[in-house]
Amino acid sequence: MRALLVLMWLLHWLPLPLLGRLGEGVGRILFYLAKSRRHVTLINLRLCFPELSDRARRDLAKRHFGAYTRALLERSILWWASERRLRRLIVNEPAVPLQAMHSGPTILLCPHFVSLDVAAAALMLDSEGCTVYTRQRNAVFDQALRRGRNRFRRVEMFSRSDGIQPVIRAMRQGLPFFMCPDMDFGAKDAKFVSFFGVPAATLTAPARLAAVTGAKVIPMVATVLPNYKGWKITYHPPWEDYPGRDLVQATRRMNQFIEEQILQAPAEYFWVHRRFKTRPPGEPDLYETVAPPALP
Repeated sequence: MRALLVLMWLLHWLPLPLLGRLGEGVGRILFYLAKSRRHVTLINLRLCFPELSDRARRDLAKRHFGAYTRALLERSILWWASERRLRRLIVNEPAVPLQAMHSGPTILLCPHFVSLDVAAAALMLDSEGCTVYTRQRNAVFDQALRRGRNRFRRVEMFSRSDGIQPVIRAMRQGLPFFMCPDMDFGAKDAKFVSFFGVPAATLTAPARLAAVTGAKVIPMVATVLPNYKGWKITYHPPWEDYPGRDLVQATRRMNQFIEEQILQAPAEYFWVHRRFKTRPPGEPDLYETVAPPALP
C-alpha cells in the first residue's frame, strides 16, 4: 500500500490532460479485465436504461470505466497538489454558497458521481465541514485518505459505525454536513423507492436528518470539464418545503433529482456499485437473474 501511495504522489505531478487520458486508457482495459464489476455495471445500465440497445449500453459502460479510473488517478491531485493548482482546476458554479451554509444547519447533498472527491475538495478549500465515511481496512490508506481530505480546512470525518449523533452535534456547532445518500447499505433505515423505475433500497437519512435539525438541503454535483480542463461543482438552490411530512415522498424526490443529474452525464455516475443489491421481500437477486449481453 505504501508503494501505491508513492505512485499516486508521483502521478500528481503530471499535467491533468495527460493524467486524465492515462486514466481513461487504463479504464478501457479494466472494462475487459474486471469481469465482476463489468457485470454489475452492465446490469445496472440494463435496468436503468432499457430503451438503449445492448451496444449503446456497452459503449456507455466503457466510457464509465474510463471516467471511474480517471477519477481514481486524479485523486492524487486532490491529495497532494497545491491549493493554487486546485483552485485553478475546480470551477464552482455558481460560487460556493458560504452564506447559506453558515446561516444555519446545512446538508450538502452530493450524489455518487465519479468526481465525488472533487466536491469534497472544493468544500475543503473554502469551509470547514463534516462527513461520514467508511473506514478503510488498510490503516496506511485510511490515514492517507483522512489526511488528504483535511489539508486546508478542518473536516470532521465520522465512521459510519459511529451513528448519526456525532453528525448532529457537529451540524449544531456550525459545520455543514457533506452527505452522499445514494448507495445500497441494506434495508435498515431505508425504503424501497423507485430509481429509474426499479425499486431501490434508499436511505431516508437525508429527510430524517433535515427534519430533526431543521437543516436546509443544498444539492451539489461534481462533473468533469471538457478537454481535461478540470472539474465543475454545480450548486443547486436549497430545496424548498423539504422534507415535508412524508419521508417516503421526500426520498422519492431525492432520487428523482439524482436521476435528472445522471441524464446530463450518464457515464460519470457510479455504476460499478450494486445499487439494487437489496431487494424487496420475495424478489430475486437482480445481479444473478438478469443476464447482461455477451461481449462482442
